[in-house]
Amino acid sequence: MKLRVYLDLSNVATRRRVAALLRADGEVALVGVAEDADLVVSERVVSTAASGALAQAGGGGALSGRELDVLRLVARGLANKEIAADLGITTHTVKYHLAAVLEKLGVRSRTEAVSLGVRKGLVPL
Repeated sequence: MKLRVYLDLSNVATRRRVAALLRADGEVALVGVAEDADLVVSERVVSTAASGALAQAGGGGALSGRELDVLRLVARGLANKEIAADLGITTHTVKYHLAAVLEKLGVRSRTEAVSLGVRKGLVPL
């Protein structure tokens, strides 16, 4: 059974980003009416999640500022080369930071990292 989610977000850009992340999960279905939802994502939830950005990760320690930058750009769908250009670093350095993010979060893929990052408030919606 899919988790039915209603997005109660007034900011169009935020709503699109959250919707894109949720659509990527086959276990989630977006619904058009709050009454049909199992979960309602509201402005308050989004702002609360964004405030915990430097919280402890999955047990491997807190992410550094640069690791958070990389994770957030991964969440936007950027490839390593695009992340490198955006941050002014090499692709090798991006890979290094991404490996550290995966290890600290205790996950094995970019997708898992973004998913956990959203749940932990590391990736603002």
